[in-house]
Amino acid sequence: MRFLIASLFLLSLISAGQTAPVVTLHDLKEADTLGADLYANSGATGMVLVMVRGDQVYFKGYGESVPGSQEVPSLNSELRLCSLTKIFTTDLLAKLVADGRVHLDDTLKKYAPESAVVPERDAPITLEELATHTAGLEREIGTAPRRTPHFSYPDYEMRWHWLASAELKFTPGTKAFYSNVGFDLLSDALAKASHTPYDALLDKRTLKPLKMWNTTFYPNPGQCERLMTGAHEEGPCTITANTEGSSGLYSTPADMENFLRYLVGAGAPAQADDAHGVYLLPSKLAGQYGLDHAGKPSGIGLGWMHVGGNDDVEHLIEKTGGGAGFTTYIAFHPASHTALFVAVTEGPGRRWKPGFNLFKASNNGLLALAGLPPLADAPRRRIVRQHTARTTMRVRAKNRGTQKRGVRAAQRTVGASRAGV
Repeated sequence: MRFLIASLFLLSLISAGQTAPVVTLHDLKEADTLGADLYANSGATGMVLVMVRGDQVYFKGYGESVPGSQEVPSLNSELRLCSLTKIFTTDLLAKLVADGRVHLDDTLKKYAPESAVVPERDAPITLEELATHTAGLEREIGTAPRRTPHFSYPDYEMRWHWLASAELKFTPGTKAFYSNVGFDLLSDALAKASHTPYDALLDKRTLKPLKMWNTTFYPNPGQCERLMTGAHEEGPCTITANTEGSSGLYSTPADMENFLRYLVGAGAPAQADDAHGVYLLPSKLAGQYGLDHAGKPSGIGLGWMHVGGNDDVEHLIEKTGGGAGFTTYIAFHPASHTALFVAVTEGPGRRWKPGFNLFKASNNGLLALAGLPPLADAPRRRIVRQHTARTTMRVRAKNRGTQKRGVRAAQRTVGASRAGV
């Protein structure tokens, strides 16, 4: 349906006498130019680039896996996904909603530990608001104690203890503010709703079906030996289950190739559109903060950001990540069914070259492989659909519930007042 709507929109441009961009697929081998540019301008110690389109796969490693090793990163190099972990959390959320196990408007309080205090500010926090960074929570609960390993703070007890005295920054659903702790609370809620430890739930519902055997919160010694590192000491390779909802996943380029296939529907299984659809329009919020590293968002999804106009042929769906010496990025282009994953480790200079943005450069390279021009910083067109992904998901859940009770599902139309690193 998403691709049909985009096609109809382009036809309307043509009928109005405007020139619509046309997708012209280039061979993925042309990604050599993109990769060389990303690596040179990022100043990275090492980099991996994975791209998928249908049966075509592109992979290349650059630089060194470990400084001084003279070993080029490979498909089996281990790396940290950082905040790309969040889109695995929301993949689970979408699956549990489809199952009827949870609902997007369920409150966090419903799945909180017994006697836990969950703050409110005119309205309760919902699972959807956690997944769209609109819950009003801080980015972090504070600074981790010195020498704490990356992505191991805070643990379950600490974040729920902190939440009891937290003051929300705004009324939930009115603004967007990037929050890591919100996604860890979301993973806690999904585990509680499923009566299953979160890591086991993720393994069963996503990682095993996609044969992502090296994606984990519990790296073994062999995986730690293959972990890419940058020019600066970033602490040990260790268990990161404390941040399993927000940032803790380790993975490999080979596993991420399987995940990219899942996103673009190149084989089975394929991710449901509900999992990466538009749920909120930034223009309908009072403000958004920390969501625009890859460009001004045209839509906010469940963990995902949308750039380039939600129904334009240039439309991209993306997620940024970074930390522990890594910068990571994933993006896909629905119109060409092409997806990209890139991860770089810090070089000696720590910074990208002036004027360079890894995320935006990746976006424009992805579009170039579809024969399309670079994105402008601001989307040129925004189309507000009457049925968003949020609407679709809720209607499906409602239909399932009424069918179980033996009554006809009620029809309803939800307006687009709430549509939409």
